[in-house]
Amino acid sequence: MPIFQKTSEAEITRAMVRRHWKKFDEYVQCDVVVVGAGPAGLVAAYELAKNGVKVMLVERNNYLGGGMYLGGYGIPEMIVRHPGNFILDELRIPYIEESKGLYIVNAPLVAGKIIAAAAEAGAFIVNLTACEDLVLNDKREVGGVVINWSPVQALPRQITCVDPVAIESKLVIATTGHDDASIVKRLSDIGLIHKITTMSAMNVRFAEDEVVEHTCEIYPGCIVAGMEVATAFGLHRMGPTFGAMFLSGKKAAELAMMKLGVKSESTRLKELIMKKSSMKHESKKVNELVRA
Repeated sequence: MPIFQKTSEAEITRAMVRRHWKKFDEYVQCDVVVVGAGPAGLVAAYELAKNGVKVMLVERNNYLGGGMYLGGYGIPEMIVRHPGNFILDELRIPYIEESKGLYIVNAPLVAGKIIAAAAEAGAFIVNLTACEDLVLNDKREVGGVVINWSPVQALPRQITCVDPVAIESKLVIATTGHDDASIVKRLSDIGLIHKITTMSAMNVRFAEDEVVEHTCEIYPGCIVAGMEVATAFGLHRMGPTFGAMFLSGKKAAELAMMKLGVKSESTRLKELIMKKSSMKHESKKVNELVRA
């Protein structure tokens, strides 16, 4: 005797299509598009959504979390340095202090908790979707993204001539990682920011502070965060430690809310990460600093 509710194939398909495309239609114009659902992007989307910002989170893979599932060398343990553990405390994720200010936590647990937090806060998540380009508004500011199904990019152009669609937004947060860094590279290619090269070699003593400090509005309408910051400004790589990506995502969200006029809770951590922030285009100034 069957125990599951009676249904049909068509009813299942309609349910998925109806819900998804109704939501998609609502977010064709939104406050913020976050590109990249790794640690920085997820935290940024979570912080924005919980403060009532209409945010779309775009991820080219079919899974969310980026490199969070493995801490390094295939080991499913994540290292987080103080004060990056703020997100672990906020989401009540248990961790162990291995040495002063250096914490270890189960990596898949962190990924699952942060993904759930972003979704529950109200971020609209669109995966298997690649950002192909940026929208420039009439003021020549970034005003959205151009997206397409990511499998289209994996097939020969001759058989995948599929035009993308555009999403309009007030701000874009770029968190596509150090290898991709597709947003800042596109800005560089069209001459809107400095020439992008690559990140520097590893130095964990400097890298995490550098990434948080240089999280900024790299071009009007576009905030860069996470490891895309390291590629954007030639900063050191940090290896398998994740606190800076969490803090960079939070800082990106705070910068976005300042631009949007949205008030967020004032905390000591917020004051710490925003201390050296600038809302203006910092590309030239920071690039000169890195070269020096």
